[in-house]
Amino acid sequence: MNDAQLTSPPLIQAAANREHLPLGALLALATAGFITVLTEAMPAGLLPQMSAGLNVSQALIGQLVTLYAVGSLLAAIPLTIATRGWRRRPLLLSAIGGFALANSITALSDLYWLTLIARLIAGVFAGLLWALLAGYASRMVAPHLQGRAITVAMLGAPLALSLGIPAGTLLGTMVGWRLSFAIMTGLTLLLVIWVRWQVPDFAGERAGKRLPLRQVFTLPGVRPVLFVTLTYVVAHNLLYTYIAPFLQPSGLADDIDRVLLAFGLASVLSLWIVGSLIDRWLRELVLISTALFMLSALTLAVWRDSAGVVYVAVVVWGLAFGAMPSLLQTASAKAAGAAADTAQSMLVTLWNVGIAGGGLAGGLLLDNPGVGAFPWIVAALLVLTLLASLAPTRTVVGTE
Repeated sequence: MNDAQLTSPPLIQAAANREHLPLGALLALATAGFITVLTEAMPAGLLPQMSAGLNVSQALIGQLVTLYAVGSLLAAIPLTIATRGWRRRPLLLSAIGGFALANSITALSDLYWLTLIARLIAGVFAGLLWALLAGYASRMVAPHLQGRAITVAMLGAPLALSLGIPAGTLLGTMVGWRLSFAIMTGLTLLLVIWVRWQVPDFAGERAGKRLPLRQVFTLPGVRPVLFVTLTYVVAHNLLYTYIAPFLQPSGLADDIDRVLLAFGLASVLSLWIVGSLIDRWLRELVLISTALFMLSALTLAVWRDSAGVVYVAVVVWGLAFGAMPSLLQTASAKAAGAAADTAQSMLVTLWNVGIAGGGLAGGLLLDNPGVGAFPWIVAALLVLTLLASLAPTRTVVGTE
């Protein structure tokens, strides 16, 4: 490429565009994440209605959430690898369109087995979508803005957890669960138009540039990020999944919705705080997040019978957790470079393993030693997280 080509107006304009956050495009990605989380969790808030509508037990309706997670867990890595050569926007639109299909089937189905298949489909597309988002956001901007771009793109998840799921549950109670899923389909179709209008397209990986999965795994910095992801998410879900029995000594068991709302709002605040700092202080923010979560866990371990202290500890926990997905995905993207989508697929898989592992471990430990021991176990897991984050090699910050 000659000097005239390097200074041509289109290239200059493209470089200038990368120096600003494309909020319209990034918020479209955030909305995709919002719909993904809301689709995943809605059956949990509509158990009685869906149980009656499909004529099965509430326990079986709960498996709709489980199968969604299984779909994400099984599909993220192979589907991401299989589609590495695809252009990015058509692939993103395909993943979003999968949610329109799955939610439409769920809204119309009278058969439990068909609803299960729809949920598996939704989970498969969720695994692909989460693998795409961070790499997509980072390609829209210059390197020094990648963390901020990923933070904006990840905004949908905490908003869905803190506001979307309660709103979705209320909507289902008012208009019925079928219409709720139909509304989700309508929102998804609007998102398809938004993405087509605002989100730029990028080429897929060229065949000669695609690293095998094993080589991506061994890239400097990728394995520490994956280890931190696993230990942190297991710790979080061990406590979060069993928050209801944990709150009983403080008298807050009947106020779990308020406690989780406080957690969710603190998570959103965390993203706002971290967004302006993530590109300069990535490693430090990971350490602060881990330390705050550990402080919260130890506080809950010692003063779990005090309602006021529990609220404060939960808010600190939310501040610690809210930005952690963005931090980890930014670290993974920086470490993997051009192989970011493949690294993200491994991160998504381990994130789901962490969710399942935390829930399973908590179930096994619930009776003996009991839920009172959970904060101590969480603190022990976070010690491992801190050690991995402090390792002198290329770690979560992606620098030597």
